[in-house]
Amino acid sequence: MQTKFLAQLVMLVLFFATSTAFANERKLAIDTSNTTKHTTKINGKKIAYTATTGTQPVWDSEGQPTASLFYTYYQRSDIKDSSTRPLLISFNGGPGSASVWMHVAYTGPRVLNVDSEGYPLQPYGVKTNPYSILDVADVVFVNPVNTGYSRVLPDKEGKMPSKDKQKKMFFGVNADIKYLADWITTFVSRNNRWRSPKYLIGESYGTTRVSGLALELQNRQWMYLNGVILVSPTDIGIKRDGPVKAANRLPYFTAAAWYHKALAQNLQAQDLAELLPQVEQFTINHYLPALAKGAFISEQEKQTIAEQVATYSGLSTQEVLRNNLAIETSYFWKELLREREQTIGRLDSRYLGIDEKVAGSRPDYYAELTSWLHSFTPAINYYLREELDYKTDIKYNMFGNVHPWDRTNNHTGEQLRQAMAQNPYLHVMVQAGYYDGATNYFDAKYTLWQLDPSGKMKDRLSFKGYRSGHMMYLRQQDLKAANEDIRTFMKASLPSQQTPAKY
Repeated sequence: MQTKFLAQLVMLVLFFATSTAFANERKLAIDTSNTTKHTTKINGKKIAYTATTGTQPVWDSEGQPTASLFYTYYQRSDIKDSSTRPLLISFNGGPGSASVWMHVAYTGPRVLNVDSEGYPLQPYGVKTNPYSILDVADVVFVNPVNTGYSRVLPDKEGKMPSKDKQKKMFFGVNADIKYLADWITTFVSRNNRWRSPKYLIGESYGTTRVSGLALELQNRQWMYLNGVILVSPTDIGIKRDGPVKAANRLPYFTAAAWYHKALAQNLQAQDLAELLPQVEQFTINHYLPALAKGAFISEQEKQTIAEQVATYSGLSTQEVLRNNLAIETSYFWKELLREREQTIGRLDSRYLGIDEKVAGSRPDYYAELTSWLHSFTPAINYYLREELDYKTDIKYNMFGNVHPWDRTNNHTGEQLRQAMAQNPYLHVMVQAGYYDGATNYFDAKYTLWQLDPSGKMKDRLSFKGYRSGHMMYLRQQDLKAANEDIRTFMKASLPSQQTPAKY
């Protein structure tokens, strides 16, 4: 009798234990941190550092947590005084992209396992980044709402906000800037970094984000920056429509065609650095004015321009004329190597793809993105769990649900200009890959030229180009050069203690 009772009791305990286990909900821990210790070698020198992974809340005006953002914070551990040590705050783009790309491929101490040209290798994982800027600056990688492990939180009644309310709080140009500025202020306060020189770096849509944040931090949080780095920038509210949009593509077309040896022999014989300035001058002085004439261009001029565009793009004169002199990028990706029955990548045109049909006006898929996703995804999940010891059942969103994104009232370029005008310490650097067909390098130059039409601040504006694509840091030579460019940029934007912030 007693044995039977004990058996029943054990079964009951097991039932409740099992029920409790299955009842555990997959929820984000709102406010946590976990720190691990590491060493690495950067430019041949041993560096000790800590890596803190965690979540930090976003609060509403009533002090209620509305979301929690996942971050990874790298801090060199042998620095006693952080007042002169830069803090770099890093964002990727999308909108809706996690911080994974620059985190494990650019400035962090560990990078994706790739070959020297940036193509993924198996087994998937990470390796030491010998060029990381951790020797000269601490870095925090931030994942906006719904990216990485970051998530919207239920309200105080336990209900999730409606999609419309979420959009107003998080998913738009200006909402994004507002809540992230507040989050950054909290992070800086918690980590005692108010005296440190501060920098923002953003890639792709992240450039829109950090351009707006520069002024929002200054005017709403009273936090002044030393620098903003724009990697493969979007238009940041500086429009490039009509003839400008069409003309600005040509230097990129030349770079991609040159890489694939699709140009005439006399052009292929030139180095890219020698060739591109010629194409840029033709674009500004001849191609753009011709496109501006539209239907009223003379037949003779149209023929002359078409022949030169064909020469510089690797396409035929007939194809240029069929497209009224203005070649869409998607058509270029399909047409350039059509005779070889290959397509080229969008974000990095070094990548090759194969389509079901040779015919068509655009590629079936983006060869570069599929390659990156199948390598970055396992790498970041392995790295966070097994090397940084951050354990969660929440899915790491490489791309999160943030759409429809509110793009109205995008004045981020003007906001960045205002921030620079108000802050004599603030410098801006643009980094772009020549083979990026999504946010092409000549658009990036144009944006930099138009950022301050007065020309009074151009000594604080700089451009750096690289022989790779959207994520130019994937290629080893560019990884080294781009990180070194950040070091140089920081050094130039760190005034001595005797330099006052004044004009």
